[in-house]
Amino acid sequence: MPIDDAQRSRQAQQVTLVAMATNLTLTVFQLIVGLFSNAFSLVADAMHTLSDLLTDGLVLLAARKGADPADANHPYGHDRIETVVSMFLGLVLVVVGCGFLWSAGVRIQGADALPPLHPIALWMALGTLVAKEALFRFTLAASRRLDSRMLEANAWHARTDAASSLVVAIGIGGGLLGYRFVEPLAAALVGFMILRMGVMLAAAAIRELVDTAVSEEVVNKIRDTIAATPGARGVHDLRTRRMAHRILCDAHVLVDPRISVSEGHAIAEAVRLRVCRQHANVQDVLVHIDAEDDLDVPVIPVGPMPDRQTLAGWLPGLLGDETPAPKRMLVHHLGGRVELELFFPLDWLSTDGRVAQLNARLKAHLPTHPEIRAVRLHGLVAQ
Repeated sequence: MPIDDAQRSRQAQQVTLVAMATNLTLTVFQLIVGLFSNAFSLVADAMHTLSDLLTDGLVLLAARKGADPADANHPYGHDRIETVVSMFLGLVLVVVGCGFLWSAGVRIQGADALPPLHPIALWMALGTLVAKEALFRFTLAASRRLDSRMLEANAWHARTDAASSLVVAIGIGGGLLGYRFVEPLAAALVGFMILRMGVMLAAAAIRELVDTAVSEEVVNKIRDTIAATPGARGVHDLRTRRMAHRILCDAHVLVDPRISVSEGHAIAEAVRLRVCRQHANVQDVLVHIDAEDDLDVPVIPVGPMPDRQTLAGWLPGLLGDETPAPKRMLVHHLGGRVELELFFPLDWLSTDGRVAQLNARLKAHLPTHPEIRAVRLHGLVAQ
């Protein structure tokens, strides 16, 4: 069952508050234990957890702001705030990862002079590992339920923390066994893992910000939905882009070239509603109605296409000055040329010889207007 924006925002905020409480508790204990036990890797992990706490605050802000309704300055809503925050989270991870690599490299060079470790550091690292893994699973489940890339980014942030805590525990264990260089080496590995995850998250957010299309599988499903709409003869130029958890589409839909404008609009609206109902993540579909497939049939106009007023001015020369103005005139722009449908009162058009006379005049004068491919005459019973 789809979740409305208000409920989605509220649940995202609740998940983020749990993460903030967890990270605040871990930061305090990691920092105290790390300083007491001379475990640089644990202090580094504490700083990593502190960065989580700060970014959790940004996620909370984005979850609240992203749920705001569309306004004049943001006609598509505020969903991309989530994307920007996801990118920022990735960049924070990149900076933190580089900092760990640098600091760990310095400590590895002076490993022989490092003070001894206290065993409590190992227990703190293991406890952090359990807490971070639990937080990862909790947040990832929520991100999938709410289809939130921002929460997913935060979940994987927690997973990198869990992995880094595992490496820290191994490094501290090695240091306790007498291999002192192993502990700063563990910090370096943590830095690399964080750096890699940051690059991946930032790259994913940037792809969304530059309007990268959704997966081919999703595009094909949307295409099939459009093609199955009554009145739609084909679809091309289907384009998609993401806005956080939502998808925006635009497509060219081929219809019968001789239907009315109102029927074409009705088909376009049917396409939009059908796609939005069958694909919960699709927020809107912009439909361009095509009278012909301009991809398969290259259109090379014979010249500038005349407008309705110009065509109406040509009619006396084509049909004769004595011919009254038609009651209705339909103009079809097809294949780079114009086709006209003219409607006259049936009693006037059915006069003996009238159709033959008009037909003869059209055959004689149409060559002077190469823009016009054909003219069809219709008798109007009632208007």
